[in-house]
Amino acid sequence: MSTLAVSQLCKRFDKFEALADINLSVESGEFVALVGASGCGKSTLLRIIGGLETHSSGALHIDGREITRPGRDRAMVFQDYSLYPWLSVSENVRFCRGLKAYRKNQTTAGIGEAIRRANLLIDLMGLTRVRDSSPAQLSGGMRQRVAIARALMAQPEFLLMDEPFGALDTQTREVMHDLILHVKESERCGILFVTHDVEEAVYLADRVVVLAPNPGHVDSVWNINLPARSQDLKLAPEFLCYKREITQRIRATSGIVSDLSALQALSAA
Repeated sequence: MSTLAVSQLCKRFDKFEALADINLSVESGEFVALVGASGCGKSTLLRIIGGLETHSSGALHIDGREITRPGRDRAMVFQDYSLYPWLSVSENVRFCRGLKAYRKNQTTAGIGEAIRRANLLIDLMGLTRVRDSSPAQLSGGMRQRVAIARALMAQPEFLLMDEPFGALDTQTREVMHDLILHVKESERCGILFVTHDVEEAVYLADRVVVLAPNPGHVDSVWNINLPARSQDLKLAPEFLCYKREITQRIRATSGIVSDLSALQALSAA
């Protein structure tokens, strides 16, 4: 079992402090969701963990190995899919790993391994019938499944997801929710998931971490103890309780006026 550990992490952009004293851990097979008001640094933290941004101070490790750059132990999924439009579904999924294996081995063995892995992931994502299609021929949900499959090609220890379902309609999002839970169980990777949707976070996560802004810091951590997930769970009293309390906590830390009396006072001024 692997552990991703973030210790006393800070990030500054010139004089602006974006993140301060972030302490966080994610285990293999664990799903952790990051939520919080806009500007609290969720995506910045994820990009630092992915090696796409540098931190100003603090430390990041996976099982004692320092994180200083992108690596195969972490894979990122973005909201905008980031697929190669000139490649088919199967070519998109296997492109990076297959090319790397070929250059390293100068044999077809590495390519064969990549193709087998890609085929398994395409089947897992329900993309078998469109494996030879181009991204332009796919729906948004299918494109995101391709992006997830490609991220899983290198069998990462941790999957980093930055609002991956934010652009999808409600029905497609629900399908993707159940799919990503299946991926978590089958791949046994740790998942760190950024979202603005509290309901999504509670449904998917083992833990929900609330970040507060000015500067971004961990405000609270919620251990989600719910029975096996199904869409009916979203109507259960305990689910609605988590959703309400986490939402209230985010509003309390956001600095946005939510008190009607304050609005009334402004109107009367």
